[in-house]
Amino acid sequence: MLVDSHCHLDFPDFAQERADIVARAQAAGVQRMVTISTRVKRFPEILEIAEAFDPVYCSVGTHPHNAGDEIDVTADDLVRLAEHPKVVAIGEAGLDYFYDKAPREAQAQSFRVHIDAARRTGLPLVIHSRDADDDMIAILEEESGKGAFPFILHCFSSGRALAEAGARLGGYASFSGILTFKKSEDIRAIAANVPRDRLLVETDAPYLAPVPFRGKRNEPAYVAHTAKILGETVGIGAEEIAAITTDNFFRLFKKMPRPAAQGA
Repeated sequence: MLVDSHCHLDFPDFAQERADIVARAQAAGVQRMVTISTRVKRFPEILEIAEAFDPVYCSVGTHPHNAGDEIDVTADDLVRLAEHPKVVAIGEAGLDYFYDKAPREAQAQSFRVHIDAARRTGLPLVIHSRDADDDMIAILEEESGKGAFPFILHCFSSGRALAEAGARLGGYASFSGILTFKKSEDIRAIAANVPRDRLLVETDAPYLAPVPFRGKRNEPAYVAHTAKILGETVGIGAEEIAAITTDNFFRLFKKMPRPAAQGA
């Protein structure tokens, strides 16, 4: 069994074939998928998809690109929306200094609102961090000092210092198809040193398809290829890494039920 901890099934790329995509994922052993919110204003669309497919769950939150447009979203709003049984995470939220599509002050403010919601709900915060390692570490350390909250550094492609800070503060690191790219030696070296009980895999579909599908549209079924490379990176087989990342997922995403076959 595998889990895709981060995909975007609401994106237009999937509009005409969501049922087939979910079926292909299940056929590949991917029994749970989390479709990730990027705009609270579009949350009803995300929730509709999660409700339509048993293996699909969702998050609620505002991507840092959209932080300037949703600066009025409060922690109370997120907590209320997260009461739905299909909502298993907060986010994605965080800092993106690569594109800088929203003012950095708005990104930081929104990020702290999402941290508050994660702390209050106990749901994991899905963190987006790009080219913002120092500020991300500072905020995580400051906010953790106010009270622990569960979190995942999604699509990890940052530096070693952030990976180590995340693990030290109790967070998880999720690796995407980037891990399989030929020039990702540095990311593989970081992944090899992440504690095994903090490792997760994801697609970030429709983006970042792993080798051998690089350059094509990504989909949840392909998470198996990333998991295989992650296993090779840490020196274990495909079945063992599948078991480890799946167990880690359900430990972090406590609200999501395991499939009955897994003994839930």
